[in-house]
Amino acid sequence: MTHPDFLWRNPEPRPAYDVVIVGGGGHGLATAYYLAKNHGLTNVAVLERGWLAGGNMARNTTIIRSNYLWDESAAIYEHSLRLWEGLSDELDYDLQFSQRGVLNLAHNLSDVREGRRRVNANRLNGVDAEWLDADEVKKFCPIINVSDRARYPVMGATLQRRGGIAKHDHVAWALARQADAYGVDLIQGCEVTGFELTGNRVTAVETSLGRIAAGKVALAAAGHTSVLAERAGIRLPLQSHPLQALVSELLEPVLDCVVMSNAVHVYVSQAHKGELVMGAGIDAYNSYGQRGGVHVIEAQMAAALELFPVFSRVRVLRTWAGIVDVSPDASPIIGPTPVEGLYVNAGWGTGGFKATPGAGWVYAHTLAHDRPHPLAQPYGLDRFTTGALIDEHGAAAVAH
Repeated sequence: MTHPDFLWRNPEPRPAYDVVIVGGGGHGLATAYYLAKNHGLTNVAVLERGWLAGGNMARNTTIIRSNYLWDESAAIYEHSLRLWEGLSDELDYDLQFSQRGVLNLAHNLSDVREGRRRVNANRLNGVDAEWLDADEVKKFCPIINVSDRARYPVMGATLQRRGGIAKHDHVAWALARQADAYGVDLIQGCEVTGFELTGNRVTAVETSLGRIAAGKVALAAAGHTSVLAERAGIRLPLQSHPLQALVSELLEPVLDCVVMSNAVHVYVSQAHKGELVMGAGIDAYNSYGQRGGVHVIEAQMAAALELFPVFSRVRVLRTWAGIVDVSPDASPIIGPTPVEGLYVNAGWGTGGFKATPGAGWVYAHTLAHDRPHPLAQPYGLDRFTTGALIDEHGAAAVAH
């Protein structure tokens, strides 16, 4: 019996479910919530090896935006952002969603051309976007160094005013509470060790808590998705990398927007409590370890201090890493697999948190109707054989 003050039950697994979701992070919880809310499917279990939202959901930098270049990317991330805009009210929980604006800085002519192109593409797709010159950047974010003598001179920036941040653990708790209220079983400390196949169909998952029969199995395990899929005989085109982040000591409010720089690879925001939250690019090597190399932090600190000299005496409080799953075109994989009844939602790389409600929405629809949601249609596994890639790597807009 769960204490009444707890946000959700902690049940024992039942022998069988209509849908078993593997992964109790943001995407798994959002999928369970929308399966119940949008499709009336409540005989659902979410299996989490550790504790709910203890993986990448607790290890990201909480940036939310939808200003991606390609039509398919803009569509799914804009759908997600629109969901974010009503999610606190819908879930009856303060997610601390703050639309403070996201700046993407340009430091050279190539950045400028890419940024202007992306602004135009965004506007054509109904996504809010603006181009700011260096003086306008300084006015929007006064603490940025826009001197032409800087190591990385700021030549301008794109701005999405509707972008911002949210409180990641509040998002997970709110989704878990509502999914539980619909009757979804959230089962922690339950590691999936294998799959039971009958012919070419998955019929059950083997777990550390025993066998659980399933009508459908939905993978949503981020960096570990490829490992799970391999246990069902599927080799996914994913590579897992550490993605590092850090926070500073608590400060008075000094930064009221999100600042990103792909050219020098640092991005900075200030959390509600006051700490600076900073990230960089992925570590180049493959790993399932939740730590990364010091050289990446060193490079991002150098870049951050060039852009924000005012931070020179700020102390780093702690660092960590998540495990990101990167596909060949830096876009997600959503939909059925070659094994009947087994579905995958993976490959979000560094963009998983911002996609949380949108990914859950389209994945739930795909599971409920046995066919991809229209927004997920371009993200099937078959694109890696047809060549219909959604190359966000090449768009230079992929980072976070």
